Amino acid sequence: MDHSRAPVLEALQRYHERAFVPFNAPGHKQGRGIDPRVLDVVGKDVFRSDVLTPNGLDTRRVENSVLQDAQDLMADAVGADKTFFSTCGSSLSVKSAMLSVAGPGEKILVVRHAHKSVIAGLIISGVDPVWVHPRWDTERHLSHPPGPDDVRAAFKAEPEAKGMLLVTPTDYGTCGDITAIAEVCHEFDRPLIVDEAWGAHLPFHSDLPPWAMYCDADLCVTSVHKMGAAVEQSSVFHLQGDRVDPAVLKMREDLLGTTSASSLVYLGLDGWRRQMVEHGKELLGGALTLARSVRAEVDRIAGLHLVGDEVVGPEYASSIDPLKVMVDVSDLGINGYQAADWLREERRITVGLSDHRRIVAEFTHADDQETASAFLRAMEDLADSADSLPRPPRVDLPTPDELELRTEMLPRDAFFGETEQIAVQKAVGRIAAEMITPYPPGAPAVLPGEVINKAVLDYLRSGLDAGMYIPDAVDGKLDSVRVVAR
Repeated sequence: MDHSRAPVLEALQRYHERAFVPFNAPGHKQGRGIDPRVLDVVGKDVFRSDVLTPNGLDTRRVENSVLQDAQDLMADAVGADKTFFSTCGSSLSVKSAMLSVAGPGEKILVVRHAHKSVIAGLIISGVDPVWVHPRWDTERHLSHPPGPDDVRAAFKAEPEAKGMLLVTPTDYGTCGDITAIAEVCHEFDRPLIVDEAWGAHLPFHSDLPPWAMYCDADLCVTSVHKMGAAVEQSSVFHLQGDRVDPAVLKMREDLLGTTSASSLVYLGLDGWRRQMVEHGKELLGGALTLARSVRAEVDRIAGLHLVGDEVVGPEYASSIDPLKVMVDVSDLGINGYQAADWLREERRITVGLSDHRRIVAEFTHADDQETASAFLRAMEDLADSADSLPRPPRVDLPTPDELELRTEMLPRDAFFGETEQIAVQKAVGRIAAEMITPYPPGAPAVLPGEVINKAVLDYLRSGLDAGMYIPDAVDGKLDSVRVVAR
């Protein structure tokens, strides 16, 4: 295929050249109706590029196949049979993927450290999750994708399960063995869905961890706005083989997606694909070289520890994305929440993730020596300033066994059933009716339908005191919890 083309960008250029006068949405009319104070901050070109696809970028009946051509080029670029663009992020894409494999009351294998968007899909659909627990690194309190033996055991225990949903890479950059897990799924003639939201860049350089479509996954979801180059909410899902019906997948996406998709998302996805096909190896090669040098320099700073190959091994991760720079700051006597806040407030550096002992900085092809130097200077300053920060409260970390809460009800039934808000002291032993999610990474510690235990409550409440952010609990202070009514 001709990857020098960018059908959506070309359509927008034609739209501007033909000087259409719109009397359809969006109502700002190419930015003419936008408050000048907004334009002073955002710029007019953002709104000038905001054009609907039907009767805008394309004809009223989309006869020019602008979007379809762009999706076909993306599929060709990453080794998929079909690709679908999503303008509601991978939160929508992963729901569409799951609902294409299993329906209400049917079972699907789901790795328990899945993102809250996966859990939302279970709640909406009424699908019955069969939890596959991740591999736990108890020393570092990290979870990694499960191994093929874990998946095989789950299918043997639940042979009626319709498929498997795997999350790799994790927010920390650790990856599972997709090829081996796909082989297990296909032994049982079941599809493998990979939530590869952090893996948009993986197809375009051989020194990166393996890409799901090259590892025989059936369906994968990726967020191009994360490790790629597109505006927020830009996601794609890729399909290959015949275990998932593409017509069903499109129907599920139509059910959940918007009918007023932003062309800004489509434009970014289309242009990024062209850029990666033409220059991806060179750009990502430069990013990898830069990240390796940053990792080496970070590890030389007293009090900082670069987390790397020690998390890869037979019982841990299969590989790690080197563009995710994971730094343990605990030897400085502070936690990751403090480090992230200090870097933002004192050095204007933002990082992607922070937890009770680490931060994770995401490097992409957009970084260069200037941004890398700014990061390294900030990390040196953090190390020098750590003694001036207050000692953080201790986070009560549960064991893996304590984290694995017992599922007593379907997530959907618990969430939509009769509920009550009770004092946290009375919540132990009750069935949760809400998600309680440290964010990021966004993997819920408590799900609707799970029996709450003291260890997890202690972890969450002590985490809040230490700087953890929990955006979805009804009571953000966790003085009370929403549970299924008795």
